[in-house]
Amino acid sequence: MTILNERAHAIARVLIEALPYIRRFRGKTIVIKYGGNAMVDATLKQGFARDIVLMKMVGINPVIVHGGGPQIGSLLKRLGKVSEFVQGMRVTDAETMDVVEMVLGGLVNKEIVNFINQHGGSAVGLTGKDGDLIRARKLLLRRDAPELAEPEIIDIGHVGEVESVDAAVVHMLVKGDFIPVIAPIGVGVDGRSYNINADLVAGKIAEVLKAEKLLLLTNTPGLLDAAGTLITELDVGRVQTLITEGVIAGGMLPKVRCALDAVQGGVKSAHIIDGRVEHAVMLDLFTDEGVGTLIRSR
Repeated sequence: MTILNERAHAIARVLIEALPYIRRFRGKTIVIKYGGNAMVDATLKQGFARDIVLMKMVGINPVIVHGGGPQIGSLLKRLGKVSEFVQGMRVTDAETMDVVEMVLGGLVNKEIVNFINQHGGSAVGLTGKDGDLIRARKLLLRRDAPELAEPEIIDIGHVGEVESVDAAVVHMLVKGDFIPVIAPIGVGVDGRSYNINADLVAGKIAEVLKAEKLLLLTNTPGLLDAAGTLITELDVGRVQTLITEGVIAGGMLPKVRCALDAVQGGVKSAHIIDGRVEHAVMLDLFTDEGVGTLIRSR
């Protein structure tokens, strides 16, 4: 067999392997939280855009929720403003919130939309303020310490959590054959803008849309056990055990809680996958092996 024939047969095998997955997911909604290295590496950005367009072309409905923490930090630094964090959350005063809206709702959102459209898709960018998509409430942090008579409540400014989601605008875009690209900014009853963790927004939107899958792109291979070995699949009970044992902690904890809430809220499955791997979304959706950690309701 010639090299050309070997390559052709390899391509044919890939397409044949993908066929049952295309059939399974056709017409279904998949919510993807896009962040980490996948958003800053030029090759990965282009690959992600192509993957999203391919999903749409084969009849899958991708909905993207993106982050942008590094980009926000970079612009704040250029403006001479020091970034401050409490319990991993950015302290966001009114001036910082202006920068957050400009970066998330403008620069980052429109770049993603542009990449997708360049590769033949029809993406539309929006924030949680558009169409009253995301109603937010102020997030107050709690600090417990032995020296405190009672827990300390910490106000970190315009940082919020999701109070409710009205996905009418998303349904309208999907029905119109567009790809929604959502920046995680919500609005409170007071009319103020709130910056919300993108993982949490993605999970809540996946719940409301009754998505088939929730994909969370990260900068790790997935969820690792105490020995550093990748855990390929978990159910809700096992996740709770690993949280209790302290295996799931730090920055992975909110991602896992988000995935748990999603599957318990009606999403068929949630996947924590390595966004540093080129075409990670395609590998997870259309191959037998998949990548990262799969979390099921049972």
